[in-house]
Amino acid sequence: MPPLPGCGSGLQVSSLIRASPCGQKRRLLEAKIKNAEKQLAELKQATTGIFTAPVKGAYYFSFSGHNLSSRPMGLRLMKNGEQMVTVFNHRAGNRYETTTNGMTLNLNVGDQVYMRLQANTWIYDNGNSHSTFVGHLLFPM
Repeated sequence: MPPLPGCGSGLQVSSLIRASPCGQKRRLLEAKIKNAEKQLAELKQATTGIFTAPVKGAYYFSFSGHNLSSRPMGLRLMKNGEQMVTVFNHRAGNRYETTTNGMTLNLNVGDQVYMRLQANTWIYDNGNSHSTFVGHLLFPM
């Protein structure tokens, strides 16, 4: 687990449970983390793929896309309607290609993060989950 802010860069959540110089701050952060982790799975809506931030904090998102290079693939990581980062595979013959990208975002409660295809591009997936979109809370703020 990531270090918690304000408690020393070497302290992890697991070590804070045993002993911490942060006192009351530790309990508040533990409660926020437990609540946020519980809500993460609930808030990424399976039907839409939109993640809605349950708590203000730093989140890490990554994604991968898989395609047959006979057609281009363009993926965009979006935050509240604004493109944050993108990947693009040009038409390059007839072979399978995979691309990935990711970034850390500071989110406020209610911010939404999701993926979009660029115009005139496509993505391939099947039961092997070649194309993914994942994220997690690094720490609350």
